[in-house]
Amino acid sequence: MNKYTVKLSDVVKELKLEVVHAASNYDEALIDTADVNRPGLQLTGFYDYFDPKRMQILGRVESSYLKGLRSDDRRMRFEKLMERKPSAVVLCHRAEIYQECIDAAGSCDVNLLKTERDTSEFMSIAIETLRRHLAPRTTMHGVLVEIHGEGVLITGESGVGKSEAALELVKRGHRLIADDAVEIKCTGYNKLVGTAPAMIRHYMELRGIGLIDVRTLYGVGAVKRSVNIELVVNLETWSEQKEYDRLGLSNQTTNILGVEVPSITVPIRPGRNLAVILETAAVNNRLKKMGYDAAKALVEQHDRAVDEGWAGED
Repeated sequence: MNKYTVKLSDVVKELKLEVVHAASNYDEALIDTADVNRPGLQLTGFYDYFDPKRMQILGRVESSYLKGLRSDDRRMRFEKLMERKPSAVVLCHRAEIYQECIDAAGSCDVNLLKTERDTSEFMSIAIETLRRHLAPRTTMHGVLVEIHGEGVLITGESGVGKSEAALELVKRGHRLIADDAVEIKCTGYNKLVGTAPAMIRHYMELRGIGLIDVRTLYGVGAVKRSVNIELVVNLETWSEQKEYDRLGLSNQTTNILGVEVPSITVPIRPGRNLAVILETAAVNNRLKKMGYDAAKALVEQHDRAVDEGWAGED
């Protein structure tokens, strides 16, 4: 799996950090891990298992500890930290900016940043931001729509009717995220986020008509930037030689970036209302997540009736 990076300067801009000292590599510095570290133990001299690739975050606890040290001792602690070349050192929660820290950052050529945010809050935001930028990703052929709050990835062979079904859903009040190419990121445990490539965002291709701009035609309420993918619906041409699931007792999944996503296969032929079927699939998937499965409920009802000697009367 490819390993991704993000520019430190982009993270600084997104998190609204103040640059106290910019290292010589500030504009080109890259971060390749979403993990961060509070170097409390390191400031006492313990550097076993220390990872300099992690962003180092100093808060009031570390600042209070350092305040009790003499200036030359404080300088030595900062120099030992900075000489290991961490990707960046961030001072949080109005932590005191010691001159010894600035001097060590300058002499060791390390990026020194600050923020007014609470330390725990900043760590949470920083980790979420880095995970989003560094997340494993892939691009799939299909259409991604939001139906009743559920992200539904519609797949199938070219020309099977994916875009037409999505357009009908848009007309029924649902929202388009991506058509033709769907960029997918795994941003957390079992969490897939889909979006459209910037170049074709909000555009849809319809055979016989060409490209249309969904946002311009139907308004900004008809599109959305991204959505969590909750269901995969594979459209295929109806085949009389193939058996299709009629009860929904088998739980199919599609593996995307190591995440098993619930999936169903919908056979299509003239006369089937795909938009209604997709709406029903989305709502049914939500019910399953809430603990209700209509197929299992029917089987349990049938089993109870058999046990009670039901003979067919109401």
